[in-house]
Amino acid sequence: MNAVTELLPDELIDQIRGRAGAVDRENRFFDEDFEALREAGYLRMLVPREFGGLGFTLEQAVAAQRRLATAAPATALGINMHHVIVGIGYTLHLRGDERARRIFEDAVAGEVFAFGISEAGNDSVLFDATTRAHDTPTRAHDTPEGWRLHGTKIFTSLSPRWTRLLVHARTEGDDDAARLVVGFLTRAEHTTAVPGVDVRQDWNALGMRGSQSCTTVLDGALLRREDLLATTPVGPNPDPVVWGIFGCFELLLAAVYTGIADRAIQVAVEVTTARRSLAKGAPYSDDPDIRRHIARAGVLRDGVELQLRQLAADVDALGSERDPGHGARWFILFSGVKHRATESAREVVDLVLRASGGSQYRSGTELERLYRDVLAGLYHPSDPESVLAATATSLLGPVCE
Repeated sequence: MNAVTELLPDELIDQIRGRAGAVDRENRFFDEDFEALREAGYLRMLVPREFGGLGFTLEQAVAAQRRLATAAPATALGINMHHVIVGIGYTLHLRGDERARRIFEDAVAGEVFAFGISEAGNDSVLFDATTRAHDTPTRAHDTPEGWRLHGTKIFTSLSPRWTRLLVHARTEGDDDAARLVVGFLTRAEHTTAVPGVDVRQDWNALGMRGSQSCTTVLDGALLRREDLLATTPVGPNPDPVVWGIFGCFELLLAAVYTGIADRAIQVAVEVTTARRSLAKGAPYSDDPDIRRHIARAGVLRDGVELQLRQLAADVDALGSERDPGHGARWFILFSGVKHRATESAREVVDLVLRASGGSQYRSGTELERLYRDVLAGLYHPSDPESVLAATATSLLGPVCE
């Protein structure tokens, strides 16, 4: 048994899969899954052993998220956001950056991280913000105690559970003077109200319903100076925190959608071997057209798997003699693998539905849920338009004005 299956044994995967339908149907948070995963140490998997974690590599964490997604995609997507933040700590640690310690200590202490970056209409994502940060000078000293934040974050997964919310906001000033502040808003417990933070109970999506990715309105929320993680320029930049957010987000997200593809193929195999053709007196798995659909699905999934594993391993080699030295291409590689994983997973589920017959068209079947869940991949950064635009720029240079 390897480390991933030891952490997520078959029994636990079966239990989580058994709850997924009800969580989706009732549009509620995956509380039972969350507690089971926390008890297993799953929220500490990317924390090095010397800090009290499980010492997983990013490649192992990607494999674990992929396996979890075969049981409950919404659970995997929700918990993904915690792992993205711990992943920032992991990549900082690989660079020898002491800012990792705070993240690791919080994770081991039981804090739950969430991702408050996405904003409606902000297609620059990490490289700009519509949320504004205003300095708050103290009376005793004319130095800021922090920043008051005003803006709205969307798709805030883990809304019912976070105790540390990573946010970014743009400071005041013109484009040359403005900076982005990146740091944590805190709440003592997941049930505690935070001044200036309104978590709206508005998650009623087509799929991924268990993630409870609610809208978060910031109306004067205080980002304390001691909770600041980084300040960065506005616009694309290689800041280690931005790099860690971008890379871990894209790779772990790709893992979830590859797990959906894994499970869809498993279900297709089960369905088509169990169904028999009345005309031919043989299982549908012998039908050449059905075999072709499932084979195409397998080829798509296998291609993404190899890319995902290799790029995660490349991150694990950061700073070592095995460092691949991707340089400026890292961001293109990260966004590209996420794009290919989500697009391939959507095509896989479509092929599987074609192969599995009309019985899967009923509401409540697992494939029906996977079909809805996989569509969420359309909306996560980086979207297809930004991936292709960035790739074009890297190959052709900027458009002449």
